[in-house]
Amino acid sequence: MNNAFKIGPVLHIIGLLLTTLGAAMLLPAIADAVYGNPDWKVFIDSSVLTGFVGITMILTSRGSEIDLNVRQAFLLTTASWIAVVTFAALPFIISPFHMSTTDAYFEAMSGLTTTGSTVITGLDSGPPGILLWRALLQWLGGIGIIVMAIALLPALRVGGMQLFKMESSETSDKAMPRIAKMAMAILIVYVALTATCGVALFLAGMGGFEAMVHAMTTLSTGGFSTSDASIAHFANPAVEWIIVVFMVAGSIPFILYVQTLKGHSSALTGNSQVRTFAWFLVGVVLLTTFWVWTVDHYPLPEAFRYATFSVVSVVTTTGFATTDYTAWGGFAVAIFLFLTVMGGCTGSTSGGIKIFRFEILGKALRAHLWRLVYPNGVRAMMYGGRGLHEDVFGAVLLFVGAFAMTTAVSAVTLAWIGLDPITSISAAATAMANVGPGLGDVIGPTGNFASLPDSAKWVLVVTMLLGRLEIFSVLVLVTPTFWRG
Repeated sequence: MNNAFKIGPVLHIIGLLLTTLGAAMLLPAIADAVYGNPDWKVFIDSSVLTGFVGITMILTSRGSEIDLNVRQAFLLTTASWIAVVTFAALPFIISPFHMSTTDAYFEAMSGLTTTGSTVITGLDSGPPGILLWRALLQWLGGIGIIVMAIALLPALRVGGMQLFKMESSETSDKAMPRIAKMAMAILIVYVALTATCGVALFLAGMGGFEAMVHAMTTLSTGGFSTSDASIAHFANPAVEWIIVVFMVAGSIPFILYVQTLKGHSSALTGNSQVRTFAWFLVGVVLLTTFWVWTVDHYPLPEAFRYATFSVVSVVTTTGFATTDYTAWGGFAVAIFLFLTVMGGCTGSTSGGIKIFRFEILGKALRAHLWRLVYPNGVRAMMYGGRGLHEDVFGAVLLFVGAFAMTTAVSAVTLAWIGLDPITSISAAATAMANVGPGLGDVIGPTGNFASLPDSAKWVLVVTMLLGRLEIFSVLVLVTPTFWRG
């Protein structure tokens, strides 16, 4: 390894993350103890081990300067996620569910990447500690994703994210001089929105514990529930509408909330991504409502409610379900397959390709058509009031191509393992976009991933990680050039 490449700062930060994870394990231990469930020992044991490893890493890397260069940042991005998922899987292995290593790692990866795919059945009677742990993983993963999107990926120029580097640096220079302050401000907003969602769900009729769990998995756009039937279990329209509101809230750039609170009243309404996202949601909801009303003959209010919840759940990559939308016919299935890879805004907790990349692709297409008509003309491309450089276009095109190629490779691998075509394609797409449920009878909104072969689950684990870390952050580590410096 190149002498200039120092592993100390990476180990130090991973140690801090593991120590935080170990402390978080005490919360489900408390929940089990309060409910008189003996499984609190599971989380105490896991907490002690995780905390010990984390503190050891901190002590052995003591004195390292936390000033990451690009190579260290790339390594940290992937290594931290893998390390945290590894220790987050411990409670699942030694819990009453007695999950295999494969299933435990799958569940932990699904949680921390806020994917929401699950291999657990019997959630309705599951111990409170495990139910809370699943929610905590998604909640912690959500805030980690936000910070990564505003502080790390723009600097690494991953997938066109350099477009937001100027915005992030302006914010840190003028409003919050350090990244730590920016992260703290976002964390405060994140906690406040989670608490607001929890109170609203409680007032709408959910039990206190269920409201807390669903608030965490809603705002993180994760989709883990306390019931095998997901949100359909509650059969409560008020609960559904509250969750719709906060799924959308979780899919909006959190830095915009901070800017709004600091007096920039047009931060949300003036943002190009937010406007495009809002209009897209309205259009698809109305189209789906019309289809369900006219073809499936649902009453109009019911069609609108089911369509709104299902569309928002999939576009925001949350994955909650109130009904089996795959039973609405081929047109609806095609729509939801596209929505699976769409995603919300960058800087939010949602996954997928992201709205801004579709905007950039649209601008690139218009620019190309314009040049065909005016080959000698010069026309500046703008986004959010800023000029678009050619490297942003190239990065976005490469990302979308890599996203499609990775999804295709994952789908073909799953088919080779033995999964049927619908399950293979939708499983690969939902893992890559971090959505949760797929299509078909096996992994659709009313199914889960428990019956898949272990080899298929490991393929999906890798796919979830690639999708969450924007592909190139992981792939760069397998190139010899990276390790040669």
